[in-house]
Amino acid sequence: MTEESSELSLDEAIELTRTGDVWVFRGRSVPDRAIQFTTNSPVNHVGMSVVIEDLPPLMWHAELGRSLPDMWSGNHHRGVQLHDLRDAVRVWGNRYGQRGWLRQLEPPADQEMENGVLRTIARLDGTPFPSTAQLAWRWLRGRAPAVRDRQPSESTLETAYCAEVVAVTYQAMGLLPAGRRPSWYDPGRFWSGDDLELSAGARLGSEIAVRIPTR
Repeated sequence: MTEESSELSLDEAIELTRTGDVWVFRGRSVPDRAIQFTTNSPVNHVGMSVVIEDLPPLMWHAELGRSLPDMWSGNHHRGVQLHDLRDAVRVWGNRYGQRGWLRQLEPPADQEMENGVLRTIARLDGTPFPSTAQLAWRWLRGRAPAVRDRQPSESTLETAYCAEVVAVTYQAMGLLPAGRRPSWYDPGRFWSGDDLELSAGARLGSEIAVRIPTR
């Protein structure tokens, strides 16, 4: 990762974050390293902030676990999920042993972008998480020149991992152009060491390290 220019407490980060901001995580466990290896990425998880009107700050992402209630469906399930942001970051920091960083979307998302987020949540919430073999295969296939430009809609995704969820949501927000398969995106595409080009003059700021409390 690049050297962080600042650090925030989790409370400060939650107060600061807005819809479209990206959270990236990096761990040292065997599963974490496996994801980093199979996706050729320096980080192993990415999620997106959803902060709309009077709702509590939420995280939109996909994971294997089902420890937290999904705020969209109201139940516990694996795969694509909408979680309370504070709870999600603490699970990734404490239960999974991850370091976390926040990258802010500039300029902030507008109403039309937020509507695109909500439509994507309604379509994708509950989509299963792929197996490790599927994850590796789709990462490779997403980079194959023969298929890279055939972009399926999000409704055709039978399984989805974290980077696909954020990428498809960014496409619905008008921040990423059509023309690439969702599987082209891995968690590393959303850290500052990669040159992810956003549309409409938008950009992601540098990583801000977040101190995750142990209690």
